Amino acid sequence: MHKPADDASSGLRPPYLKKGDKIAITCPAKKLPRPMNDAVALLQSWGLEVVSGDTVTASYHQFAGDDDLRARDLQRFIDDDSIKAIIAARGGYGTIRMIDKVDFSRFAKHPKWLIGFSDITVLHTHLLANYGAQTIHGQMPVNIPDASKHSLDTLRQALFGEALSYQYHAHGKNRSGNGSGILAGGNLSLLVSVAGSVSDLDYAGKILFIEDVGEYLYSVDRMLRSLKRAGKLAWLAGLVVGGFSDMKDNDIPFGQTVPEIVMNIVQEYDYPVCFDFPAGHIPDNCSLIFGRKVQLSVQGQDVGLQFL
Repeated sequence: MHKPADDASSGLRPPYLKKGDKIAITCPAKKLPRPMNDAVALLQSWGLEVVSGDTVTASYHQFAGDDDLRARDLQRFIDDDSIKAIIAARGGYGTIRMIDKVDFSRFAKHPKWLIGFSDITVLHTHLLANYGAQTIHGQMPVNIPDASKHSLDTLRQALFGEALSYQYHAHGKNRSGNGSGILAGGNLSLLVSVAGSVSDLDYAGKILFIEDVGEYLYSVDRMLRSLKRAGKLAWLAGLVVGGFSDMKDNDIPFGQTVPEIVMNIVQEYDYPVCFDFPAGHIPDNCSLIFGRKVQLSVQGQDVGLQFL
């Protein structure tokens, strides 16, 4: 296992893309169910040259090839300086199985944009925790046929360095306030799964974003309480709650919605909290730049998030 550098204070912002740049598609987790023609066509329409990894057509049980192949595919694109961005084709499960086989030392010297969400949270947290690297939480090729045009526009804006900010009206019971800090987070299940590892984050002073899909309500409660008991939620600068899609309940109802669970757990803290942020396992999965400083403004139901 390669031990990453300890100093993440300087931060890494990869160069923004320009027309003619190469973007690589790899599958660090689950295998693809179908070809990615829509995604390739979209990326090419942005003027990018698309390079597909061996994992795009690989299959090993539910994975896109075995752990060694998936690590080798990612390694190849990290080490190839002609590749300016790497987009994960999909999530699922499997990134945590191969990440310790990857040497990020070349990435530290020549950073490039890494894009994805869900299971790709493991890579987001690892690169931010160890290198202060900015990465993009956004749509992946497998989602593009069902993605909103708006969400795809935000991905292009993030990759090409255009200004990015969000204003929306929430339905949940927000907690008003203002906060600024480095944006971090991702899928709640994955944040809990990397806790205590070399890929874990320092949450203090961060604007934390969370989302999840297909979980039981009691499990959401348990995961958030696990983070709270680990001291992760006490010193946030703000909490942004995205999509919690397809939530499940037991025969005996848990008795709280996701917003009620969240507010009950963070009730003694005073940082701003907002719900319904347009990111997560939803068609309008808008892009977020993790590792970038943001300004969060929550005034009643009106929410603003500006990347600084």
